[in-house]
Amino acid sequence: MKNTALIALATLATVLVTPAQAQFRTPEAAIKYRQSVMTVQGRAFYGTIGAMASGRMPYDAKLAADNAELVVMLSKLPWIAFGPGTDKGAPTDAKPAIWTEQARFKELGDKMQGEVVKLAAAAKTGNLDQLKAAYGPARDACKACHDAFTSQ
Repeated sequence: MKNTALIALATLATVLVTPAQAQFRTPEAAIKYRQSVMTVQGRAFYGTIGAMASGRMPYDAKLAADNAELVVMLSKLPWIAFGPGTDKGAPTDAKPAIWTEQARFKELGDKMQGEVVKLAAAAKTGNLDQLKAAYGPARDACKACHDAFTSQ
């Protein structure tokens, strides 16, 4: 019993200290992973929530809240896929500044994550005006990072 617990603890410790880029077999895999996350996040954020906030889509409180929660979850995922060597290997819109200005990249990412948490809280109220008020700052936080760090 003790040995099993020690083995489990050692395995967990190894997983926790293994560099994030080791999760990807190749730089291409990391690039595809982060692009996939961003695509799904963008569809939920701009395609659904943004469409409701701008009136291009009828407001559905449950759909807005579900998509906002999805955006919060997805906002935590792409960062591990920006490790060393993932600036090349597959087509990417990521600018080299991501790897040379990591503190700024992290700052903007953290800002975006904070704003989408506020967006999710607003979406849970079921009030379209609150959703609209929270959408703008979240959109601006996303845009700030993309303006600084992508060629799109």
